[in-house]
Amino acid sequence: MGYNTQALVDGIPGQPHWLPGDRFWYRVLTAKGSEFVLVDPVRKTRTAAFDHARLAAALSEASGKTYEAGRLPFRDIAFSPDEKSVSFAAAGKSWQYNLSSGQLSPGDAQPGPNAQNEVESPNGRLAAYIKDYNLWVRDTKTNQATQLTTDGVKDYGYATDNAGWTHSDQPVLRWSPDSRKIATFRQDQRAVGDMYLMTTNVGHPTLKAWKYPLAGDKDIAMIERVIIEVNSPKVVRLQVAPDPHRASLSDDISSSGTFDDVDWSPDASQLAFVSTSRDHKQEKLRVADAATGAVRDVFAETVATQYESGQHAINWRYLPKTKEVIWYSERDDWGHLYLYDAVSGTLKHQITKGNFVVTQLLRVDEAKRQLYFLADGREPGNPYFTHLYRIGLDGKNLTLLTPEAGNHQVALAPSGRYFLDTYSQPDKPGATVLRGADGKLILTVEKTDISRLTATGWKAPAPITVKAQDGRTDLYGLMFTPTTLDPAKKYPIINYIYPGPQGGAWVAGRFRRRAAIIRRWPSWALWWW
Repeated sequence: MGYNTQALVDGIPGQPHWLPGDRFWYRVLTAKGSEFVLVDPVRKTRTAAFDHARLAAALSEASGKTYEAGRLPFRDIAFSPDEKSVSFAAAGKSWQYNLSSGQLSPGDAQPGPNAQNEVESPNGRLAAYIKDYNLWVRDTKTNQATQLTTDGVKDYGYATDNAGWTHSDQPVLRWSPDSRKIATFRQDQRAVGDMYLMTTNVGHPTLKAWKYPLAGDKDIAMIERVIIEVNSPKVVRLQVAPDPHRASLSDDISSSGTFDDVDWSPDASQLAFVSTSRDHKQEKLRVADAATGAVRDVFAETVATQYESGQHAINWRYLPKTKEVIWYSERDDWGHLYLYDAVSGTLKHQITKGNFVVTQLLRVDEAKRQLYFLADGREPGNPYFTHLYRIGLDGKNLTLLTPEAGNHQVALAPSGRYFLDTYSQPDKPGATVLRGADGKLILTVEKTDISRLTATGWKAPAPITVKAQDGRTDLYGLMFTPTTLDPAKKYPIINYIYPGPQGGAWVAGRFRRRAAIIRRWPSWALWWW
């Protein structure tokens, strides 16, 4: 199982944390534990983020506990603005470590009482949270709290995160780029039916209750869209009828960890948003005046089945400088990007086209009028391998930026000048490389090492292809065999598939997940994409 195999796979970096100058740090597992690495794309260097042994010794002395260089008791660090020290939390306290002197001192971090349910502003000075059904902000330096709304009540509060099947105490909102405004909503779920569940535990169970509309119910949660001015609290209500709690990607309007289907203009004067019908068959792109709340409809798309704006994240963008909209649609039976006029609402042209599917739009370079996106099925071989591409807004000069065979996981630098590419295949460990925006290799950051895993007798699954019932369509899967396979014996086959209506099966194309397989299986097993 994954908890047995993942610890034996080395050289797969964690999420990159970008610093000024396009540098970044990450944490990676090694045979000795883990280490923090700092990468400088300009100098093409990969070094330790700090002296691990020195820090371990300092922390051991300060805390009274013993720590090793490869097994430090924290996973996250934060560089100071001058990058002369790093801060972290360990042994129940916050610490600050001076990188040159090696001195360790108590940190001054004082998170707010509701820190785990806050959404921080882009400039880091404010953090928004819900209190008594209203929206508040906390000054991250002084902890001074300011109430932004006053009329929120139970089941009719602001920024409520409740899609029914998932809910939390964190607010659903989108800060403006200048950190002065918040796009959110007041959710009306007063008429929605209740859902009840009881815990299964020794002793008396706990009753859980929340609002959860069921299929066929007359009443569902509705959102009344608002824009809140933060510095001098003021609520601007958008002049549009309430929308169902729906998004173009799913029923959950916060599926990506933020307020989905809204896009601020750079100067925060306009807010573009998409209204989704309850049955997901109609999408309306609209633009609101952030000062007055006036709303104008740009265009709408209606489908016979269900509209989805791609995979993993919302894939439309508002471009106010050129008065255009990049839109995602499956109208030609493949998921592709289209360019619209944001004033007239008319289609200008299709940007991407062909027998492949765009899965995620990662970046729009408005100055160069280029897009960076992930797509599946364009390259020869397994159609479920993801690659990164660049294309002009005019639909010309489509360029493959990740040429290696395999599935690619990409993290773009905020500047857009570089990207980190982790790639592999289900049966072949890969590597993590740093590339420029043009796709040129700059530095090999990590190479996946499975020697400790294979030493246990683990065997990689075998990629297989068979024909579907029509005799023409290829089906791609993985076959897992017992480590003690006897070719002279016959084994039953377990065919594992999740044929969801929205996509294919779960089986991934990366070795990262393939390391999380069952080491010993009592029979043959087939997992299908």
